[in-house]
Amino acid sequence: MNQHPYYNPEHHGDYALINIGDLDLACGQTLHDCTLAVATHGRLNARKDNAVLIPTWYSGTSKIIEDVFIGPGRAIDPDKYFVIVVNQIGNGLSSSPHHRAGSAAFPAIGIADDVSAQHRYITQHLGLTTLALVMGGSMGAQQSFEWAVRYPDMVQRMAAIAGTARTSGINQMLADAIIDGLRSGDASADLSQHARLMTLYGLSADFFEQQHFKPLGFDSVEAFVNGFMKPYFLPMDPGNLTTMLQKWRAADVSHLAGGNLREALGRITAKALIMPIAQDMIFPPSTSREDAEMIKGAVFHASSSPAGHLALFGIDGDWVREVDGQLTELLGRG
Repeated sequence: MNQHPYYNPEHHGDYALINIGDLDLACGQTLHDCTLAVATHGRLNARKDNAVLIPTWYSGTSKIIEDVFIGPGRAIDPDKYFVIVVNQIGNGLSSSPHHRAGSAAFPAIGIADDVSAQHRYITQHLGLTTLALVMGGSMGAQQSFEWAVRYPDMVQRMAAIAGTARTSGINQMLADAIIDGLRSGDASADLSQHARLMTLYGLSADFFEQQHFKPLGFDSVEAFVNGFMKPYFLPMDPGNLTTMLQKWRAADVSHLAGGNLREALGRITAKALIMPIAQDMIFPPSTSREDAEMIKGAVFHASSSPAGHLALFGIDGDWVREVDGQLTELLGRG
């Protein structure tokens, strides 16, 4: 796998590279030597029933998942659970476009392909037949829906945080705008514009009007963009981001039921938590509520953060504690 100065353990913590072999994709192509970057925390118990799977979200890696959600005394406590964080295909750590620079074009990847790869790893490499919880934020939520619909007998609980079962039309337009902005050929300019777009849509108006950037150490909107958003996105590979954006844009769990979303979500038997963020402009609560109404027994809880969608970064401690409380309740549901 080709190296990149950003995608390595120095920046993203320890992880293992697991080659799961050739992966047949939904697009009809094959991803040869599919490699998953996996970080685990805690230990599997003797009954093998304490595994928690957390797929990554757009641009994120296993390190940010660990920082935001995992820790002793937290809902996702590695002293109680065997926590498996799988980096999605295309995120730079698992098989990604930058690994194959100069070779054949990287194939089109879908959310279904991520879940197929994870399922192969979970069942064939770890020997698991059940997951106590599958959870994720944003694109991680999209993968969680796919897991719960496709493998209802395996998934005991699911939590979809700030993400929906099907990407809405307006959300697709946002993805298109970001994809177009990454294709001018000037990587630095493209990534700077990407950072501005993610600032515009990822945060809420309240975040700026109430100057929530000041407790983070920034004295203006411009300082926040230049000191927080740009340093986060500028080291990334545009091809990797585009691969993830295309997955995000096309996500639709109803493909498992001939396009019928109600039928697809009706297959979920997991105890489900659907948890949008009230100020989220990318995945608004109204769509999440509709998802919850199609899942038998689902708990719908609209969380709140002026950070909007980017509360997933962990920059709002109150929101992180709110999520912890909801996950604790979900894990306590027998």
